[in-house]
Amino acid sequence: MLNKNIETFIGCDCEYEEAQIVLFGAPFDSTTSFRPGARFGSAAIRHESFGLETYSPYQDKELTDYNVFDSGDLELCFGSAESALADIEERTETILADGKFPLLIGGEHLVTLGAVRAVQKKYPELHIIHFDAHADLRDDYLGAKLSHACVIRRSHDLLGDGRIHQFCIRSGEKAEFEFAKEHTDMHRFGFSGLSELVKELKESQVPVYFTIDLDCLDPSLFPGTGTPEAGGVTFIQLLDAIRLVAKTNVVAADINELAPMLDTSGVSTATACKVLRELLLALCR
Repeated sequence: MLNKNIETFIGCDCEYEEAQIVLFGAPFDSTTSFRPGARFGSAAIRHESFGLETYSPYQDKELTDYNVFDSGDLELCFGSAESALADIEERTETILADGKFPLLIGGEHLVTLGAVRAVQKKYPELHIIHFDAHADLRDDYLGAKLSHACVIRRSHDLLGDGRIHQFCIRSGEKAEFEFAKEHTDMHRFGFSGLSELVKELKESQVPVYFTIDLDCLDPSLFPGTGTPEAGGVTFIQLLDAIRLVAKTNVVAADINELAPMLDTSGVSTATACKVLRELLLALCR
């Protein structure tokens, strides 16, 4: 059984035994390729969430009507990506074994791999829906196989062809886009094709892991991230897409790559809080 964190995301303070969804943070950014700071994202989201209401006018839902438990941040080894991933995998396995839904807050995007490893063990037919500015399909980054630039490539090593669906992608090496043509279902620049994918996955009821790199948002709206890329989507477009994906058999999810100190206005953190609230409400049944 997990203990409640002292400071929880707003409205997420039920007891563990009652929880449908369990939040946990992975404050890790040791493989960040440009601007560091994502390790502070999960704590900032919790702290700033009290500027939000628990009610969503977008979905006409109240967060306190649902049972969400916040177990706080893991204590991760910043010097070892594999050690950090092992701890994330273990926590995800614990939540799944207790019949609950794990929702991971990063941290850099590499943290997703730890959760995917655990979820894929329980659900061998797993698909991934991936929102991101970056392809994250490099086989290595400066020789490192474990990097936030490689997280979807490492996930492909586990899942294989045809089970990774990428949206909003607008940055990467040419080799990554060539790899995607052969091995993943990539949709560049936005959410074109998402409705068709959701219909297909909903009918088949395959398990889905949903990962949101917040830099899919345009940096004019979300500058507080380590690798901002012009040409992103709007908050409303992201919200509509989240609600679509929630219609599939989502069995675990994460949001990542908020680096709060890179936006001293606080707008990026406030936006991340709202994305998390809307994600939680979309997933709550």
